[in-house]
Amino acid sequence: MTAAELKTATQAAAEAVSPEALALWHAKQGNWEAAHNIAQDIHTKVGSWIHALLHVIEGDQWNADYWFAKAGRPSHGPKEIDKLWDEIAGVVLS
Repeated sequence: MTAAELKTATQAAAEAVSPEALALWHAKQGNWEAAHNIAQDIHTKVGSWIHALLHVIEGDQWNADYWFAKAGRPSHGPKEIDKLWDEIAGVVLS
């Protein structure tokens, strides 16, 4: 599955890939709470990166910066949400 396919996939298709993909799918669908609940249970650097993205979406940059640091990734702001989603999806789906 590609990032473009994940954006338009069904929930079942996203679930079949990974929890990371499912969190990103929910984020793209505007289901912030569901995405956040999933991301909180992914205890890896990628999980922290997704968690950071979600806090950028939420508008909580301070919290996002904390999660970017835990992920070992540079911080991004609200103008970069779509680009960041695509970047994370590319890693998750590779």
